Amino acid sequence: MPSRKNKNILATPLQSNYSGKEVEVGCDEAGRGCLAGPVFAAAVIFPKGYTNPNIQDSKALKEVDREALADLIKQEALYYNISRCSPNEIDKWNILRCSIKAMHRAIKGLGVDPEFIIVDGNYFLPYKQVSYQTIVKGDAKFLSIAAASILAKVARDNYMKTIDKKHPEYLWIQNKGYPTRAHREAIASSGITKYHRKSFQLLKDVSNDQLLLNL
Repeated sequence: MPSRKNKNILATPLQSNYSGKEVEVGCDEAGRGCLAGPVFAAAVIFPKGYTNPNIQDSKALKEVDREALADLIKQEALYYNISRCSPNEIDKWNILRCSIKAMHRAIKGLGVDPEFIIVDGNYFLPYKQVSYQTIVKGDAKFLSIAAASILAKVARDNYMKTIDKKHPEYLWIQNKGYPTRAHREAIASSGITKYHRKSFQLLKDVSNDQLLLNL
Protein backbone atom coordinates (compact mmCIF):
# COMPACT_ATOMS: atom_id res chain seq x y z
CA MET A 1 0.00 0.00 0.00
CA PRO A 2 1.14 3.59 -0.57
CA SER A 3 3.09 5.17 2.24
CA ARG A 4 1.39 7.91 4.24
CA LYS A 5 4.69 9.77 4.02
CA ASN A 6 4.10 10.33 0.31
CA LYS A 7 3.00 13.95 0.17
CA ASN A 8 1.45 13.35 -3.26
CA ILE A 9 -1.30 11.26 -1.67
CA LEU A 10 -4.12 13.41 -0.36
CA ALA A 11 -6.04 12.75 2.84
CA THR A 12 -9.42 13.77 1.44
CA PRO A 13 -11.28 11.04 -0.48
CA LEU A 14 -12.58 11.81 -3.94
CA GLN A 15 -16.31 11.74 -4.66
CA SER A 16 -17.64 8.22 -5.04
CA ASN A 17 -20.59 8.90 -7.34
CA TYR A 18 -21.86 11.56 -9.75
CA SER A 19 -25.21 10.34 -11.03
CA GLY A 20 -26.72 8.58 -8.06
CA LYS A 21 -26.98 5.39 -10.15
CA GLU A 22 -25.87 2.09 -8.66
CA VAL A 23 -23.82 1.02 -11.68
CA GLU A 24 -21.80 4.10 -12.60
CA VAL A 25 -18.55 3.60 -14.51
CA GLY A 26 -15.60 5.98 -14.56
CA CYS A 27 -13.32 6.17 -17.61
CA ASP A 28 -9.97 7.70 -18.44
CA GLU A 29 -7.12 7.26 -20.90
CA ALA A 30 -3.33 7.35 -20.84
CA GLY A 31 -0.79 8.15 -23.53
CA ARG A 32 -2.72 10.59 -25.66
CA GLY A 33 0.24 12.93 -26.12
CA CYS A 34 2.89 10.29 -26.82
CA LEU A 35 4.89 9.89 -30.02
CA ALA A 36 4.99 6.10 -29.74
CA GLY A 37 2.87 3.27 -28.40
CA PRO A 38 -0.87 2.70 -28.10
CA VAL A 39 -3.32 4.88 -26.22
CA PHE A 40 -4.72 2.93 -23.29
CA ALA A 41 -8.05 3.40 -21.53
CA ALA A 42 -9.68 1.88 -18.47
CA ALA A 43 -13.18 1.64 -17.06
CA VAL A 44 -13.90 1.07 -13.36
CA ILE A 45 -17.06 0.42 -11.37
CA PHE A 46 -16.83 0.51 -7.58
CA PRO A 47 -19.53 -0.50 -5.11
CA LYS A 48 -21.74 2.54 -4.50
CA GLY A 49 -20.38 4.44 -1.50
CA TYR A 50 -16.90 2.92 -1.80
CA THR A 51 -14.13 5.21 -0.64
CA ASN A 52 -10.35 5.12 -0.43
CA PRO A 53 -8.36 8.32 0.23
CA ASN A 54 -5.23 6.85 -1.39
CA ILE A 55 -6.84 6.63 -4.82
CA GLN A 56 -6.09 9.89 -6.60
CA ASP A 57 -5.34 11.19 -10.09
CA SER A 58 -2.52 9.02 -11.46
CA LYS A 59 -0.46 12.13 -12.30
CA ALA A 60 -0.32 13.00 -8.59
CA LEU A 61 1.13 9.63 -7.59
CA LYS A 62 4.59 8.09 -7.65
CA GLU A 63 5.08 5.09 -9.92
CA VAL A 64 5.44 2.65 -7.03
CA ASP A 65 2.18 3.90 -5.52
CA ARG A 66 0.34 3.66 -8.85
CA GLU A 67 1.42 0.04 -9.17
CA ALA A 68 0.29 -0.83 -5.64
CA LEU A 69 -3.03 0.93 -6.13
CA ALA A 70 -3.61 -0.77 -9.48
CA ASP A 71 -3.49 -4.13 -7.70
CA LEU A 72 -5.84 -2.85 -5.00
CA ILE A 73 -8.32 -1.43 -7.53
CA LYS A 74 -8.46 -4.76 -9.37
CA GLN A 75 -9.29 -6.47 -6.07
CA GLU A 76 -11.90 -4.00 -4.80
CA ALA A 77 -13.69 -2.84 -7.94
CA LEU A 78 -16.94 -4.56 -8.81
CA TYR A 79 -15.86 -4.49 -12.45
CA TYR A 80 -12.86 -3.14 -14.33
CA ASN A 81 -11.40 -3.45 -17.80
CA ILE A 82 -8.42 -2.05 -19.69
CA SER A 83 -8.24 -1.63 -23.45
CA ARG A 84 -6.25 0.24 -26.08
CA CYS A 85 -5.94 1.48 -29.65
CA SER A 86 -2.78 0.73 -31.60
CA PRO A 87 -0.49 3.23 -33.33
CA ASN A 88 -1.90 2.05 -36.68
CA GLU A 89 -5.43 2.79 -35.48
CA ILE A 90 -4.32 6.19 -34.22
CA ASP A 91 -2.83 6.98 -37.62
CA LYS A 92 -6.04 5.84 -39.31
CA TRP A 93 -8.64 7.52 -37.09
CA ASN A 94 -6.72 10.25 -35.12
CA ILE A 95 -5.83 10.31 -31.44
CA LEU A 96 -9.03 11.89 -30.11
CA ARG A 97 -11.26 9.34 -31.79
CA CYS A 98 -8.99 6.52 -30.66
CA SER A 99 -8.99 7.75 -27.06
CA ILE A 100 -12.77 7.48 -27.07
CA LYS A 101 -12.73 4.19 -28.98
CA ALA A 102 -10.37 2.72 -26.38
CA MET A 103 -12.75 3.84 -23.62
CA HIS A 104 -15.70 2.28 -25.47
CA ARG A 105 -13.74 -0.97 -25.72
CA ALA A 106 -12.96 -0.84 -22.01
CA ILE A 107 -16.64 -0.34 -21.15
CA LYS A 108 -17.73 -3.10 -23.52
CA GLY A 109 -15.37 -5.55 -21.83
CA LEU A 110 -16.64 -4.91 -18.30
CA GLY A 111 -19.13 -7.75 -18.39
CA VAL A 112 -21.99 -5.54 -17.28
CA ASP A 113 -23.95 -2.69 -18.88
CA PRO A 114 -23.44 0.54 -16.90
CA GLU A 115 -26.35 2.78 -15.99
CA PHE A 116 -24.22 5.94 -16.27
CA ILE A 117 -20.76 6.87 -17.56
CA ILE A 118 -18.48 9.59 -16.24
CA VAL A 119 -15.42 10.52 -18.31
CA ASP A 120 -12.36 12.64 -17.66
CA GLY A 121 -12.12 15.61 -20.02
CA ASN A 122 -14.59 17.58 -22.10
CA TYR A 123 -15.40 15.31 -25.03
CA PHE A 124 -16.94 11.87 -25.44
CA LEU A 125 -19.14 10.05 -27.92
CA PRO A 126 -22.29 8.14 -26.90
CA TYR A 127 -21.87 4.52 -25.88
CA LYS A 128 -25.03 2.62 -26.80
CA GLN A 129 -27.93 4.49 -25.15
CA VAL A 130 -26.15 5.08 -21.82
CA SER A 131 -26.26 8.60 -20.38
CA TYR A 132 -22.87 10.14 -19.70
CA GLN A 133 -21.14 13.21 -18.33
CA THR A 134 -17.73 14.60 -19.23
CA ILE A 135 -15.90 16.19 -16.30
CA VAL A 136 -12.87 18.44 -16.72
CA LYS A 137 -10.18 17.25 -14.31
CA GLY A 138 -12.52 14.42 -13.39
CA ASP A 139 -9.53 12.27 -12.39
CA ALA A 140 -8.96 14.69 -9.49
CA LYS A 141 -12.64 14.75 -8.48
CA PHE A 142 -14.19 11.30 -8.81
CA LEU A 143 -12.91 8.04 -7.44
CA SER A 144 -13.79 5.78 -10.37
CA ILE A 145 -12.19 8.13 -12.91
CA ALA A 146 -9.04 8.39 -10.80
CA ALA A 147 -8.93 4.59 -10.54
CA ALA A 148 -9.34 4.31 -14.30
CA SER A 149 -6.48 6.77 -14.78
CA ILE A 150 -4.27 4.60 -12.57
CA LEU A 151 -5.12 1.35 -14.36
CA ALA A 152 -4.62 2.88 -17.80
CA LYS A 153 -1.33 4.53 -16.83
CA VAL A 154 0.15 1.43 -15.19
CA ALA A 155 -0.89 -0.83 -18.08
CA ARG A 156 0.57 1.55 -20.64
CA ASP A 157 3.81 2.08 -18.72
CA ASN A 158 4.28 -1.68 -18.44
CA TYR A 159 3.67 -2.06 -22.17
CA MET A 160 6.28 0.60 -22.97
CA LYS A 161 8.79 -1.10 -20.68
CA THR A 162 8.24 -4.32 -22.62
CA ILE A 163 8.83 -2.83 -26.06
CA ASP A 164 11.81 -0.87 -24.71
CA LYS A 165 13.62 -4.23 -24.70
CA LYS A 166 13.25 -4.34 -28.50
CA HIS A 167 14.33 -0.71 -29.02
CA PRO A 168 16.31 0.53 -25.99
CA GLU A 169 17.75 3.39 -28.06
CA TYR A 170 14.52 5.39 -27.59
CA LEU A 171 14.64 5.17 -23.78
CA TRP A 172 10.95 4.23 -23.57
CA ILE A 173 11.60 2.68 -20.18
CA GLN A 174 12.13 6.26 -18.99
CA ASN A 175 10.02 8.49 -21.22
CA LYS A 176 7.19 5.98 -21.93
CA GLY A 177 6.95 7.33 -25.48
CA TYR A 178 6.40 10.98 -24.59
CA PRO A 179 8.16 13.66 -26.67
CA THR A 180 11.26 14.21 -24.54
CA ARG A 181 14.45 15.60 -26.02
CA ALA A 182 16.14 12.20 -25.73
CA HIS A 183 13.26 10.51 -27.54
CA ARG A 184 13.36 13.00 -30.41
CA GLU A 185 17.14 12.76 -30.66
CA ALA A 186 16.83 8.98 -30.95
CA ILE A 187 14.26 9.40 -33.73
CA ALA A 188 16.65 11.75 -35.54
CA SER A 189 19.55 9.31 -35.30
CA SER A 190 17.80 5.91 -35.54
CA GLY A 191 14.61 6.63 -37.45
CA ILE A 192 11.13 5.45 -36.53
CA THR A 193 9.67 2.07 -35.60
CA LYS A 194 6.33 0.36 -36.13
CA TYR A 195 5.43 1.63 -32.66
CA HIS A 196 5.68 5.30 -33.62
CA ARG A 197 2.60 7.30 -34.57
CA LYS A 198 3.20 8.31 -38.16
CA SER A 199 0.35 10.85 -38.10
CA PHE A 200 2.17 12.85 -35.40
CA GLN A 201 4.90 15.40 -36.13
CA LEU A 202 7.79 13.37 -34.77
CA LEU A 203 10.55 15.88 -35.55
CA LYS A 204 10.23 19.61 -36.02
CA ASP A 205 10.60 20.72 -39.65
CA VAL A 206 11.19 17.12 -40.79
CA SER A 207 8.63 15.08 -42.68
CA ASN A 208 8.03 11.59 -41.29
CA ASP A 209 8.57 10.30 -44.84
CA GLN A 210 12.17 11.46 -44.59
CA LEU A 211 12.85 9.31 -41.51
CA LEU A 212 14.38 5.86 -41.77
CA LEU A 213 12.27 2.87 -40.70
CA ASN A 214 14.02 1.17 -37.79
CA LEU A 215 13.00 -2.48 -37.82
